[in-house]
Amino acid sequence: MTVPIPAATHARTILAAHEHRRPIAPLTDWDPTFDLPAAYRVAEAVCRLRAARGERAVGRKIGFTNTTLWDRYGVRAPIWGHVYDTTLRDRSALAGPVALAAFVEPRIEPEIVFGLARAPEPGMDARALIGCVAWAAAGFEIVQSLYPGWRFAAPDTVAAFGLHGLLVVGTRVPITAAERPAWIERLERFSVALRRDGALAERGSGRNVMGTGPLAALGHLVDVLADDPSSPPLAAGEIVTTGTLTDALPVAPGQSWQARIDGLPLPDLDLTVS
Repeated sequence: MTVPIPAATHARTILAAHEHRRPIAPLTDWDPTFDLPAAYRVAEAVCRLRAARGERAVGRKIGFTNTTLWDRYGVRAPIWGHVYDTTLRDRSALAGPVALAAFVEPRIEPEIVFGLARAPEPGMDARALIGCVAWAAAGFEIVQSLYPGWRFAAPDTVAAFGLHGLLVVGTRVPITAAERPAWIERLERFSVALRRDGALAERGSGRNVMGTGPLAALGHLVDVLADDPSSPPLAAGEIVTTGTLTDALPVAPGQSWQARIDGLPLPDLDLTVS
């Protein structure tokens, strides 16, 4: 009989790998009992360890919302992870390039970020969800894989911070009550051009996210959290980044990236890395 490895043990392994920039084998390779419920227990153990050393959870990241990538990564549903005060930056506050040395096999993702004015409830439609959003912004998430070659199963990603490394948030654009109907439509129809060193790297669209846009990703997360009493529900003031609009592209020191979003009243977002 296989004895499950305690969540705290996995959590310490994950944090040590991250702190020492040391790749590790996927947990599912050496723990045959490791499934998604076990992975979320590890994620909460990681959160407790980070809190004990002074880090504060300030939001969530939703991963694998881009359904066009599911076959590539062998997943069939989104995941989520915590965003911390130590992994969140406003673009306007960055004095220079983002250093990549802190991450393992980093990649970059253009995303739509929401700031919550109030806590959304399970089962909300788009009109109700947009009423919970105070502002929207373009964002870049630096994602990373502790597992060599980005080879993993879904539970591995949940345990390892949901692949989260750093979230850079662009200009926060308020969403007023009068503008909410227009935002609902635009969030499904907009497009993004992702540029690397001035050249087009990839195009994406709102519909890549859950088929109908970032609001659907937010609603999905609310419903998932409601079904898991061990996970804290979303709260007013949290930041939620809704998943990549394109493929996650490898990023290397010296590069300059830009996300140009058409169809939403959001300024372009640029980022250099070192």
